[in-house]
Parts: sequence; C-alpha cells; structure tokens
Amino acid sequence: MGYLWQEGEEGTVKVLPQNLAVPFWEVSQALGLPPILCHADFVLANWRRKDPDGNLDTIISLPGAESLRGFILVTLLVEKAAVPGIKVGGRCRALWLFAHPESALRHPRGYPTPTRLLRDFVDPAVFYAVIRIFLSGWKDNPAMPGGLVYEGVSDEPLAYSGGSAAQSTVLHAFDELLGIRHSEESSAFLRRMRQYMPPPHRAFVEEIRRAPPLRQHVLSSGDARLRAAFNRCVCALADFRSYHITIVTKYIAVAAAKAKAGRAEPGDGPAAGKPPSALETKGTGGSHIFSFLKSVRDTTREGVISA
Repeated sequence: MGYLWQEGEEGTVKVLPQNLAVPFWEVSQALGLPPILCHADFVLANWRRKDPDGNLDTIISLPGAESLRGFILVTLLVEKAAVPGIKVGGRCRALWLFAHPESALRHPRGYPTPTRLLRDFVDPAVFYAVIRIFLSGWKDNPAMPGGLVYEGVSDEPLAYSGGSAAQSTVLHAFDELLGIRHSEESSAFLRRMRQYMPPPHRAFVEEIRRAPPLRQHVLSSGDARLRAAFNRCVCALADFRSYHITIVTKYIAVAAAKAKAGRAEPGDGPAAGKPPSALETKGTGGSHIFSFLKSVRDTTREGVISA
C-alpha cells in the first residue's frame, strides 16, 4: 500500500513489481486472504504489547504518525469490546438448541463504543488527507479504474477492495445472530466483504447464519421480557451504526470540506495539501459510503420486534 500510494492519486502505480507481487500473492494465498491490505491485517493482527502494563502499540505503520496509531488501536478496542457479545451469541445458540429460551437474553448489554476515543487520538485532517488513501483499494475506485497488474502473477489487471469496517467479523456475526436483513445492494456488498476475512472468521459467521433463527424463537416464545431484551440488542446495534455515521461525517465529509477550503493542515504525507478527491463519497472498501451506512443503520432498526 505504501508503494502504490506514496505519490497520492496523481502518481498512481499501475503495476506492482514482481519482487513485491509474487511473495505478497503467495503469502496471501497461504492465509486465505486477498492480496491487499485487509481489516484483519491492519487492525486485528497489527498490535503488540508495548510494556508489562498492557499498553499497546502497532507493529506496521504508514504515514500519519500518532493519528494513524490512534486510528488502528481505537479500532482494535472496538473489536475487543465486542468479545462479550460474541460469547453471548454462542451461548444464545446453545440455549436455543437445548430449548431454554428464557435464559438466552436474560442480561443483554449495549454495544460499547470506544470509538469516542477517536476524537482524542485521531486528527480528522490527518486521517482524511494522509492516512485514508493508504487504506483504499483498486476496485470501485475512480483513481484506479483499471485495477492493478500483479507482475509475475497475472498479465491482466486484478481488482480488490481496500480495508473497511465492513470486513469486521463481529458486525456480520451480530447481524446474523439478530436476523438483520439488509437491502439487496448492501447485502451483496457485505457478502463480498466476507471474502476479506480470515477463513475461520468467515466460517464462524456462516455457522451463525445456518443456526436456527434467534428472531423466530423470540417471536414464537410469546415472552414479553425476551422480546424486550432482543429489541434492546437490536437498538444497541442500530445506535452503534448511527454513531459510525457521525464519525464518518466528521472524519470524511467535514474534513473534505475543510481540505477543499484550504483550512486543513494535513502535515507530511502523500500529495500533502491535495485531498484525495476519488474518496470523497466512496468508502475505502468501494461502497458509496453515506448511502451504505444509512441503509444498514435503517434496516437494523427494522429488526425490532413490535408488540
């Protein structure tokens, strides 16, 4: 990613040299991941303990200094905060299988939002003008409409999506557990993003999808308390997605406007002072970012079971 985007959009590389392309391709094949920077690479596997007190640091860096470090580690904390929910999801499934629905959602908890830490550790101007381009891919990206040739691998250009929160396993798992059904367009994009997850993560999400529907059990139980608990879980997920829209507005829409007006100070980085125009309305994964985020938030809200 550093090699391809080091000169910004204007100096886009069309061919990845063989000495980079071949080993990168082979390592990616061994891991079962596409040959591009994924959420799993950039966040899930990109941390280490800095000291015995448990303070964290990143392993791999790109331009962006402390804002980049903050972005990676805060995103990691969001993933960590979801762990109790993932464990409860597995417990719910086991309880349904053994016909104990009254215990499954007895103590629901809202989805924690450590993303609020972003405002303390990530500068919107640096994120928009310096960091974000390195996360973008060469599929559905106007800056690289022809894709990328992996020299020594394929003579034809290949197209892959960049790293995206849509590649987070936990959000897919919660959607499947709660029976959230997104629009056809959003669902197609999310299914494609599952190919950017580690194979065991994909298998986990598919296992939840194949399980007896939790929503149907809640409906058939006729238990008002169970229905209320289920609805609180759905609302917590919808609230999280609403907050994500707030974050994207601040770090992309507002930051883009300031960069255009010349009020941002992005510091050093690729094409400093020249905002990445191809990414103004597109997510790094290639989606139309605001329409996609609002769509999945709204369809999540529709998952509430009415009395």
